Amino acid sequence: MNFVYFKNSLRDFPVFSITDIRAAYGGFDRRRLSEWQKKGYIKKIIKGHYLFSDVDIDESTLSAIANKIYKPSYISFETAMSHYRLIPESTYMITSASTRRTSLFETPMARFSYRTIKPALFFGYSLLPGGIKMAFMEKAILDYFYINPAVRTADDFASLRINREEMLSRVNKERLTDYVQRFNHKRLSKKMKHFLGWLEYA
Repeated sequence: MNFVYFKNSLRDFPVFSITDIRAAYGGFDRRRLSEWQKKGYIKKIIKGHYLFSDVDIDESTLSAIANKIYKPSYISFETAMSHYRLIPESTYMITSASTRRTSLFETPMARFSYRTIKPALFFGYSLLPGGIKMAFMEKAILDYFYINPAVRTADDFASLRINREEMLSRVNKERLTDYVQRFNHKRLSKKMKHFLGWLEYA
């Protein structure tokens, strides 16, 4: 198969999988992928997932990769908080929530971490351009505290280096209250009250 034709047919897929290829070309010869890797046309992310070599590895691309290689998942925790400028930017690892088991993928682009949440808690994300699933700011914070029960004191909160002014000016308290109720977790609810008090008065 001609690579130019192949690339044009998948131009809407910044990240593509064997499944995507087979949906478009039922009889695709997988040996072409090895050939195109050797020629530097495409890059392998993990088994069965690739991207074109000329794609810029920016936040959008890393987010698309995170959503694609482990489903169902959405970006949350530290990466989402960084996206909303609540904590300093960190590019060494992309953190996501998933209903599947906790996993970590080491790739040439970045490390991709997935933490398990209950199916009932798989909510609270929006779709960014390109269909990227990103937790709302309020959900990212709740997810983080939920999987990090040891983070509960004022010193713990301070260690996160939260941008207080940014959060207080942007937090949707109605959404946050709704999400806390949906978690139905007394300790988490108590922790969030403590955290919000720390934000406002510390």
